[in-house]
Amino acid sequence: MKNFLFIILLTASVIYSQNTNKLVIDERSGKPMLVGICDRAALLDSNFAWWYEPEYNNYEFNSATVDSIKDKLDDLNILIVLGSWCSDSRREVPRFLRILDELKFDPKKVTLNFVDRKKESPEGNISDLEIKFVPTFIFYKNGKEIGRIIETPTISLESDFKKILFK
Repeated sequence: MKNFLFIILLTASVIYSQNTNKLVIDERSGKPMLVGICDRAALLDSNFAWWYEPEYNNYEFNSATVDSIKDKLDDLNILIVLGSWCSDSRREVPRFLRILDELKFDPKKVTLNFVDRKKESPEGNISDLEIKFVPTFIFYKNGKEIGRIIETPTISLESDFKKILFK
């Protein structure tokens, strides 16, 4: 129930948020970073496109594995907690979004919640999610968490995604 309420709150905050794609300056690097709920367009900003586009465009996924997932996507929602400052997020999130695009997964069912270096976000109370590493991909089916990919995949993004869906 707690997870279901969290998804509803995240969705509401996406719909009603006026600060979508909020940029702040990272105190450590002095460079812009995204915080809070953002849409994918934020990743195409020149501050982030330099790492997003090559990873997205060059990722070679296993087509057979991706094809095997297509029929398991009903009632699935995905929360991605990431840091635009984090090298693992910079590598894994564009690749995962490429897989979702290949699957023609509804973008409205994916929430990108960017965190600062303390793993905090100004939108949505993510402390209940116990995020220790980013990126964290959290999969929900019918409002219930069914699995996570944390920081880096065990085998590959598509294989780990499949394993979660076929549990």
